Amino acid sequence: MSKAKSPPLKPGQKAPESGQYAVVGPRGGNTGTEVTVTKGEPLPPTPRPGQYFVLVDKTKHKNGA
Repeated sequence: MSKAKSPPLKPGQKAPESGQYAVVGPRGGNTGTEVTVTKGEPLPPTPRPGQYFVLVDKTKHKNGA
């Protein structure tokens, strides 16, 4: 089992960071599904009940003019 990089998030919760979120099964197993979500947007519904999201790859932003 892999370690989560963020606390588990439920469908419909607002994304705390922009990036790739993995769908995790009810017992913590990776489902192989990822979604891209922008900070502040609600997370989409999961394919099956009991699943949740964890942030696996935070979006990298360049701050420059």
